[in-house]
Amino acid sequence: MYKRYHLKIQSLKRFAIFLGLLFVFIACGDTTSQKNQEKPQEIQKPAIAYGFDLNQFNAVRDTVKNGDTFGAILTGHGVSHTTIFNIATKHRDTFDVRRLVVGRPYLVLKSKDTLNRVQYFVYGKNKIQFAVVDLTDSVRVYTKSKPITYVDKQASGVIENSLYLTMEENNLSPAMTDRLANIYAWTVNFFKIQKGDRFKVVYTEKFIDDTISAGIHRIKASYFEHKGVPLYAFGYENEKLPSLDFYDENAQNLRRAFLKAPVKFSRISSKYNLKRRIKYYGYKLRPHKGTDFSANIGSPILATADGTVTKAERKGGNGIYVKIRHNSTYETQYLHMKKYNVRVGDFVRQGDVIGWVGMTGNSGGPHVCYRFWKNGRQVDPFKQDLPASKPLSSEFHEDYFSYIATIKEQLDGISF
Repeated sequence: MYKRYHLKIQSLKRFAIFLGLLFVFIACGDTTSQKNQEKPQEIQKPAIAYGFDLNQFNAVRDTVKNGDTFGAILTGHGVSHTTIFNIATKHRDTFDVRRLVVGRPYLVLKSKDTLNRVQYFVYGKNKIQFAVVDLTDSVRVYTKSKPITYVDKQASGVIENSLYLTMEENNLSPAMTDRLANIYAWTVNFFKIQKGDRFKVVYTEKFIDDTISAGIHRIKASYFEHKGVPLYAFGYENEKLPSLDFYDENAQNLRRAFLKAPVKFSRISSKYNLKRRIKYYGYKLRPHKGTDFSANIGSPILATADGTVTKAERKGGNGIYVKIRHNSTYETQYLHMKKYNVRVGDFVRQGDVIGWVGMTGNSGGPHVCYRFWKNGRQVDPFKQDLPASKPLSSEFHEDYFSYIATIKEQLDGISF
């Protein structure tokens, strides 16, 4: 009897131990489960495009393809024809849906629910501007711009071949070539740039969303050394002045009354020469009263100074040409054009495109013959003492010299 009693006690003890272990196991399991439940979930990083967090929508990104229309795109995403017609007719001034450009990006944002309904359509008009069609309530259409930042930069280079190739070798935008050519158009013959000429420039570059370059915003200052002669240029503007202009370290305006050439990045193929003799004509005296600038067909021809168009026609050996009177003293003429871009009586500004290079009339190749009159007589423009623009008024000197002091120091500190 004692033995049975003892076995019973042992069985109860084992059962008690089993219950204890089971309790601990369950308790541990609950704790682990609770810990798993309390573990914080990872927060999804926002994916921002055009100011929208794409994580909040079912987003479809695409580009306009050949044959795509606004109506076809939205119909494919379940938008009614009535809504599309409403957008196309009532909001044309803000977003003309007929002018979708192949290759431009667009974004369709749909609700994250079972309806999967279009809430926004976004169309990239260009690198910066975009149109938004808001379909969340009543239809609303508006245009916005991506955030733009301006970053200060500097660059330099030594010319070995051409200014364009030097820019390319220094990973600079081709637009920099054009900007510098415009700044120094009155003081440097860019078709006579020499090996060893060099430049330094301080400028700002535009960036979209802090990452995508939108090109040069503004050149603040530059230094161009041509044939060993240093030429500084500082961009300066003041609310009392009509526009930004470039001046040297002595506040002299870099502009001149006339551009040095009517075509950018060209070369002189034939100079003004009153004693010219040509083999084809038996070496008879055939004076050349113009300066020929060789350039590719279709290159823009620029008015070298402000003035009024007095002739725009096609005539004999001159071919298609334009003549401009600048004042009572000076006139210029541009021969052998492919076509012109002005009419008699038009007032043109210095640098305006008045036509394009061709080879009409007596022309052995594509070029523009540039003729220059002073007091009714044809002269060589490169031998004239042409007037400069007025220097910066003395009332701005204190502000100007204060402004350029720091930037000139920065410019001088740039190595080639």
